[in-house]
Amino acid sequence: MVDEKGKNMKCLTFFLMLPETVKNRSKKSSKKGNSSSSSSSKLPPVCYEIITLKTKKKKKMAADIFPRKKPANTNTTAVQQYHQQNLNNNNTIPAPNWQGLYPTIRERNAVMFNNDLMADVHFVVGPPGGTQRLPGHKYVLAVGSSVFHAMFYGELAEDKDEIRIPDVEPAAFLAMLKYIYCDEIDLAADTVLATLYAAKKYIVPHLARACVNFLETSLSAKNACVLLSQSCLFEEPDLTQRCWEVIDAQAELALKSEGFCDIDFQTLESILRRETLNAKEIVVFEAALNWAEVECQRQELTATIENKRKVLGKALYLIRIPTMALDDFANGAAQSGILTLNETNDIFLWYTAAKKPELQFVSKPRKGLVPQRCHRFQSCAYRSNQWRYRGRCDSIQFAVDKRVFIAGFGLYGSSCGSAEYSAKIELKRQGVILGQNLSKYFSDGSSNTFPVWFEYPVQIEPDTFYTASVILDGNELSYFGQEGMTEVQCGKVTVQFQCSSDSTNGTGVQGGQIPELIFYA
Repeated sequence: MVDEKGKNMKCLTFFLMLPETVKNRSKKSSKKGNSSSSSSSKLPPVCYEIITLKTKKKKKMAADIFPRKKPANTNTTAVQQYHQQNLNNNNTIPAPNWQGLYPTIRERNAVMFNNDLMADVHFVVGPPGGTQRLPGHKYVLAVGSSVFHAMFYGELAEDKDEIRIPDVEPAAFLAMLKYIYCDEIDLAADTVLATLYAAKKYIVPHLARACVNFLETSLSAKNACVLLSQSCLFEEPDLTQRCWEVIDAQAELALKSEGFCDIDFQTLESILRRETLNAKEIVVFEAALNWAEVECQRQELTATIENKRKVLGKALYLIRIPTMALDDFANGAAQSGILTLNETNDIFLWYTAAKKPELQFVSKPRKGLVPQRCHRFQSCAYRSNQWRYRGRCDSIQFAVDKRVFIAGFGLYGSSCGSAEYSAKIELKRQGVILGQNLSKYFSDGSSNTFPVWFEYPVQIEPDTFYTASVILDGNELSYFGQEGMTEVQCGKVTVQFQCSSDSTNGTGVQGGQIPELIFYA
């Protein structure tokens, strides 16, 4: 990347986690750019490599943002024919009165998209070896972008018939042109980052916002780390915040994702420093080693222990190794070879000795995230009216008004003294299982609730009903909730409850099991 002052900056390869993953490579390139774009307007920084990922996933249309009206009383066959020519970039339109087929200026303008008819400029888009020549119309482009206006009509405008743009992917440039010409936003997972770059470079803010919205919607633990680095590059604070929310709550999934290994060193450091990272430290340690191995390949180094430690540098000391469980350290970090013999001995002494040695590693545990508990009952019953199980399912539906991460459920226990329960918990959306776990918990005979956790927190989208279910096996006489509420305010999150058809043991809104939802927000 080259900034406005000509200083070299690191360029991050665009990437989004998909079923078919392509490894990203970072490259530097020269300051040579589009000479015709020099003008009184300042252009965003130029990136000289964008890699497009291939996916079998169909493109997602965003026409609902700018709905296209169908022309009334037109020759449908002729209109479809012109659209096909338009997509194929044909040079001619056979009908002499094609304008009469379109009742609005927007539709007539759209005919010019990717069409050589009346084109007064051409763009050679893409890196060497992957270029595509695309036609353009200066007036239309200048109306849609202040950068194009300065390029073609500004004081320093240059009259060139062909403009080279090596730093933008052809598919992304076409997506931007489609928005400028047609008022249509056509985004796909494999090109949305490249489209965002193009929208930023040519100052098309509404398209850029749509790209960010698309990324926020498709954000998950699998791509959160990569999108974090890109959001910082594009200076999108809202997207950055959303990435951190996912990384914090689903840290172990994010760290184990393939995309984690593709982040840059600065992003790696920011994640390793994160105080609210909700993960075991051994998982953080293993993720850092996986990143180091891939980084060695990027730097064309043999992935030896010495080289892994070299590419990690001081970031190694951001891993809070002394906070690991002793077993995790002894069987994992201590035998990895990444630590020196003195470091290993000092950490063992730190675990066992009364007088602890000084360590370069941070020895204070991460704070992690504090789970919130949404309690839906105002009272509970016991002794005279116990709840019975016999392998039947207790279930309730709920919806939230903000995105949260369900970590588990709070359950009632035995009303006849201490007892152990086996609990199979599930979380579903429209019949699809999003999370499940089989675990045991110990009830001390009190009316308290006892947490049962999913292996990983499950992301819950707002304004959609989900089904929480549990099948208990153990002492069949237990406490149960009464005076249930249909709506509960828990911090900044509002939770609504309704009965579930999956419930075969009597649990509903007014009473029963699953008194608590445990979540991160």
